[in-house]
Amino acid sequence: MSADLSRGSGRIQVSPAAITSIVSTAVLQCYGVVGIAARHTRHGQALILKEDQYERGIAVSFEGGRVTVDVYVIVEYGTRISEVGQNIITTVGSAIRRSLGSTPIHINVNVQGLRISA
Repeated sequence: MSADLSRGSGRIQVSPAAITSIVSTAVLQCYGVVGIAARHTRHGQALILKEDQYERGIAVSFEGGRVTVDVYVIVEYGTRISEVGQNIITTVGSAIRRSLGSTPIHINVNVQGLRISA
């Protein structure tokens, strides 16, 4: 499945992997984000993913012309979680709109844990 951006005389398809790359770059720029986490915890503990594993912490789906993104993150201890989450939604939404145009977007932020960053 891919995002279908029909324009004038042609058609453009954007893969979920391309959108995952856009999302991961945007998320890691957000204040209060320690890292992208795996969707499932291991022994009750959230794992910070390495750069080549971000697809395990970002889910992209397409429904009726709308892009839905689920992001799993670890947040800096002591920051306001709601503020960090809203910042992620705004930043990721802007990054996707810059890349895809005026495509409807729905972003879900899932906080998997809190960490003190080094």
